[in-house]
Amino acid sequence: MLHGRAGEQAEIERLLAAARTGQSGTLVIRGPAGIGKSALLNHAAGSAAGMRVLRGVGIESEATLPFAALHHLLRAGLDRIPALPDVQASALKGALGLGDTAPESRFLVGLATLSLLSELAGDGVLLCLIDDAQWLDRASMDALVFAARRLEVEGIVMIFAARAGFQAAGLPELRLGGLDSAAAAALLPADLPPQVRDRLIEESDGNPLALIELPAALSAEQRAGRLSPVGAMPVADRVQEAFQAQIAELPESARTALLIAAADGSGELGTLVGAGASLHGLEAAERSRLIEVRGTTIGFRHPLIRAAAYQSAPVTRRLAVHRALAGALTGSTLIDAADRRAWHLAAAALGPDEDVARELEEAAERARTRGGHAAVAAAYERAAELSADPVRRSSRLANAALAASDAGLMGRAAALADSATPDANDPDLLTALIQVRAHREFELGTPLAAGRIIMDGVPRVAANSAEQATWLLVEAIRCAWFAGDVRLAEEAAVSLRELPAVSSPLVSGALGLTRLLTGDTGGGITLMSEAVEMSAVTGLGVPGRTFTAMLCFPLGRAARGEEIAEGIVADCRKSGMIGWLAFALENQGLAHGWLCRYGEARAALDAGLRLATDLGHEHRIAHLTCSLAWVLAHQGAAQECRAKAEEGVARAGNQGLVLAAAIGRWALGLLELGLGRAEAALQQLAAIPPTGIATISAADQVEAAIRSGRPERATEPLARYLDWARHVRQPSSDAVALRCRALVEGDEAHFAHALRRHDDAQPYEKARTQLAYGEWLRRARRRADAREQLRAALETFDRLGSELWAERARVELRATGDVPAAPRRAGDPLSVLTPQERQVVRLAADGASNRDIAAQLFLSPRTVGYHLYKAFPKLGVSSRAQLADIARPSSAPD
Repeated sequence: MLHGRAGEQAEIERLLAAARTGQSGTLVIRGPAGIGKSALLNHAAGSAAGMRVLRGVGIESEATLPFAALHHLLRAGLDRIPALPDVQASALKGALGLGDTAPESRFLVGLATLSLLSELAGDGVLLCLIDDAQWLDRASMDALVFAARRLEVEGIVMIFAARAGFQAAGLPELRLGGLDSAAAAALLPADLPPQVRDRLIEESDGNPLALIELPAALSAEQRAGRLSPVGAMPVADRVQEAFQAQIAELPESARTALLIAAADGSGELGTLVGAGASLHGLEAAERSRLIEVRGTTIGFRHPLIRAAAYQSAPVTRRLAVHRALAGALTGSTLIDAADRRAWHLAAAALGPDEDVARELEEAAERARTRGGHAAVAAAYERAAELSADPVRRSSRLANAALAASDAGLMGRAAALADSATPDANDPDLLTALIQVRAHREFELGTPLAAGRIIMDGVPRVAANSAEQATWLLVEAIRCAWFAGDVRLAEEAAVSLRELPAVSSPLVSGALGLTRLLTGDTGGGITLMSEAVEMSAVTGLGVPGRTFTAMLCFPLGRAARGEEIAEGIVADCRKSGMIGWLAFALENQGLAHGWLCRYGEARAALDAGLRLATDLGHEHRIAHLTCSLAWVLAHQGAAQECRAKAEEGVARAGNQGLVLAAAIGRWALGLLELGLGRAEAALQQLAAIPPTGIATISAADQVEAAIRSGRPERATEPLARYLDWARHVRQPSSDAVALRCRALVEGDEAHFAHALRRHDDAQPYEKARTQLAYGEWLRRARRRADAREQLRAALETFDRLGSELWAERARVELRATGDVPAAPRRAGDPLSVLTPQERQVVRLAADGASNRDIAAQLFLSPRTVGYHLYKAFPKLGVSSRAQLADIARPSSAPD
């Protein structure tokens, strides 16, 4: 029976009840040691009648072993791995040491975990209980949290119990405090004097474990109330001290067995006995209720008992036990025996030891084959500490830094990189260290600081490898582009030109960006155009193609950007390159938005934003948020657009992301323009600094200036846009340039010419021109001609779902004496769906199975089925076969 936890028990039972109806749920129970987290997990298990229950636990000594906790949780369901999609099955088997292929991404393992849990749930309910989650190895934690964030309608409940240190942002939390006086009193022995009971309740701060364990540690005088029952120290320390006192009363064989078990962590009986633990000693410890024996596995009743057993032993005995455990694991057939042996040898080392350092290196490389990058970092870092040779030490620190970066531990990666001071001028090593430091600044600091780190390191790299220096300088220019910093771009470009030429579209693209930043629009466009041609892009990897896709937007070539981005998205999903997928989805979403497929744009950007949030990529979150606001501005979703834009601009401002902030301000300017608030629009658009966005958005700034009665403020942005349009030579940009001239000069010929230049690629811009022309004609009292233009504009705006602009066209039509039709969106049959439903339906319409769709969208198959179940009645269909005609992308722009 649990005392004082009725509310917490009710919350758990609510989750279980929802799971029985198919709804998944997660909960993180947080609190200090002994507060009752494990008891609530036991309550959940006891309330799970008819459910399948999986239990896992984080073990402090296993935190350096990749996927140890995940293997422990899933071990009863490993036979179902073959049912997963091939790439997921391969990733999970590789992570768990059951296959030879390392997973491409630690988050692909998370997706495979989600799929396996869904498979194990079947048509029933699955309960996953993970205790001591703060001690999960990093690889297991990433996989489990990734899966937990994506639970929807699988009938799965995941409950984590954790102290501080468990990172699970976005998951619901339940924080446990101490018990109230009545509940606390119920846990104390009835024979204690009232004053002792009161003092124990007060000193324990309502901690249940303290209330249970401390009375047993009281002396006769304390129980009688003649001495203070407890001392002034933290509750956990007092409880641990009580356990230490209990351990001290045990016979030597039991104390030795407990120390060996505490130092080992695995609880594998054969290993413990091999290291010197006697069965008699283990039996004595079990009788004292300090450990529990389940088959051939030994477990401590509470983590504080493990800590008490280990910390109460003299250091010499601890060192001896680690050596004994290493000996017991020599030749063992356990899957992780060699890794455990290496770590026990490291724990027993008293100083530099090259033999042990080499074993840790081997453990690191084994962890790499399983995708356990955090474990790789830990092993290389400890190997560096045991290295006497400074060159080997720096090499190992560099490897640790790279692995920490791959694990997403950017702060730790940068610290390790700073600690590595290579005595040898190895260009690969130097480049890797620079990239780690720069990557950390790029994601957690500012792109400008990242660029400066690169520039400071380039001379040393260039002295040994011109090619490595070239790629670093390309990255520095990319940082300058995101930061909107002309000086950094020029400095990197000068250095790039001084190096031997490397024939690559990335080099020409970077030099083109620099010219664009410095005002040489024609030179920049020429160089960037070369970089995005099919022949140039072919053969580039995902990072390189991502760079070229980004170049398409300042070139006004959205269709080419969409083509490149869609290939990257497909490759990332196929290979599990989830980190790059968020970037690719942003480029894809922007391209869809530029081409007026707003529903598809929102779906891609929503998916990218969700992914970037899971990955903790703050830089990408800011960009995706601002890009989503820009799409919403076209649709006229005023409240949502303003919220996203203001959030994104604030994030971008804090991180020095000038490019992202520019997109956010463009979104706000477009929104204000659509609302008819020209002065506010001009204020936002004029605040965009000199970047590529300032050039592309200049047309809206021209319109805002004219409509606000400030024609003098249209001169500079008009010249800027005309110069850009003249060089990119795209039909839509030519047409918009003519529209701007018509607004400024009041020349009808420019309106007519603009309409002839518009093509069907950007119907939104054509409708904007028709609206502006219709307004001009109405003011010229040519109502019949005005109606023709305004009706065409209204039809397009309605079809696209651009509600604010459609309303402006209606107002103008009414002013001509016409009665416009009610709003309609017949051109977008999927407009009734949520962004995620839209993605699912599109893939289902192409013939993908639920399992294939789940793999591509990082969902479970059951969630995909649920979205289709919700979408069918909205679309008025009853089978997948009917989706193809409705969801075909070519039916209309959306």
